[in-house]
Amino acid sequence: QIHLEESGGGSVRPGGSLRLSCAASRSVMSIETMDWYRERPGKQREFVALMTSRNIPDYADSVKGRFIISRDGANRGTSLLMNNLRPEDTGVYYCHLAGVTSQFRGYDSWGQGVQVTVSS
Repeated sequence: QIHLEESGGGSVRPGGSLRLSCAASRSVMSIETMDWYRERPGKQREFVALMTSRNIPDYADSVKGRFIISRDGANRGTSLLMNNLRPEDTGVYYCHLAGVTSQFRGYDSWGQGVQVTVSS
């Protein structure tokens, strides 16, 4: 079982930045799915960003140009750099990784979620 540990959430003023990290409990053979989702107050979980297995990023229109997803080295996780944050970015952010472990078993794991609050 691959457990994901998220960190980096917090409170920031509009225009500020935060970097979220998502670390796997151990190195895996592959990460085929790497994405971030969020749950804003009163809304359903929504897609934020993904990185394909060929390292091509994609973003929700609402965060395009402000957020940057990256793959952490040696297949250990992912990070989400969030710039120019807006109050509407407030919510709980979840990372999601899926792929194959070093023991050639599939995994599909979610982080525990971190709170991001953007307020003046």
